[in-house]
Amino acid sequence: MAKRGGFPGGMMPGNMNNLMKQAQKMQKQMEEATKELEEKEITAAAGGGAVEVTISGKREVTKVKLAEEVVDPDDIEMLEDLIMAATNEALRQIEEASQQSMSKITGGLGGMGGGFPF
Repeated sequence: MAKRGGFPGGMMPGNMNNLMKQAQKMQKQMEEATKELEEKEITAAAGGGAVEVTISGKREVTKVKLAEEVVDPDDIEMLEDLIMAATNEALRQIEEASQQSMSKITGGLGGMGGGFPF
């Protein structure tokens, strides 16, 4: 019976070291990108600009701006809908910015495929 030694899948120790260095570099880039995103703010509007909501990269509402004409005590439901729409749009934009930022970092992984045994 032939002795089977070395690393699984025939990976050489040097290749493993390079892979670990790349993973550490990617982790650092992701941490930096996350910090940058947390400091970012996105403002979205609804009702033709009558309602503006600003969301931080931490996904916290930091500001709500209402045009005077949208504050109608007889139509609170419309105001609620506009605030909700502006908030959801700002959250969508933050998520999109986050995905774009992370895909710049992880984009090079596409060539690796599913070759990992885990």
